[in-house]
Amino acid sequence: MPSTDSGLSSSSDDTLKRRLPPPPRGLPAGFPDPGPLLGDPGDWGTADTPGGPFALVPVRPERDLDRITGWMNDPAVAAFWELAGPPETTAAHLRGQLDGDGRSVPCLGVLDGVPMSYWEVYRADLDPLARHYAARPQDTGIHLLLGRGTDRGRGLGSALLRAVADLVLDHRPRCSRVLAEPDLRNTASVAAFLTAGFRFAEEIELPEKRAALMIRDRAHRHLL
Repeated sequence: MPSTDSGLSSSSDDTLKRRLPPPPRGLPAGFPDPGPLLGDPGDWGTADTPGGPFALVPVRPERDLDRITGWMNDPAVAAFWELAGPPETTAAHLRGQLDGDGRSVPCLGVLDGVPMSYWEVYRADLDPLARHYAARPQDTGIHLLLGRGTDRGRGLGSALLRAVADLVLDHRPRCSRVLAEPDLRNTASVAAFLTAGFRFAEEIELPEKRAALMIRDRAHRHLL
């Protein structure tokens, strides 16, 4: 599972009709039908942020592979995502999502017309992550990296995290909360999530890291 937060520190109808495998082990007995997956974040529109209008644009490898590969090879990103290497490494990571059933959608974050970040919006309740916390139906997770060093360390990450969480909650009415699981060692990232209106829920032990489970609740979104 990639990092939620690297770079913060120093679908079609056919997709939705594919057969969904059983929910991962660890979900409560009688866990309800998973329902619609994510839809198309590219249809979620534009959010106003302090840095300008921001939108999620689903990744197209033929257009975006070189850009994302470059970001993955930035040492600040590679330290957490662990995807440094040739374009084939990044392509394989993207292909695992693009060839899937739509439960995880890789996107570029476009700020004021400029692609500047990489996002993964995914169904946390259908992800292996759900084995490590008390999952709820329609839980939606996000992973983020800021591609440009000049965008780091100045509060922009928090503004974008808040904007994307709001896009999820606005366009996924059955989702009651947005989740993230930054590495506990990345204290700047944890702080960014807190500033973005997420709360620290618990520490969780994942196969590749000890993580802070961060949650933004729909019920509290206008209070935090």
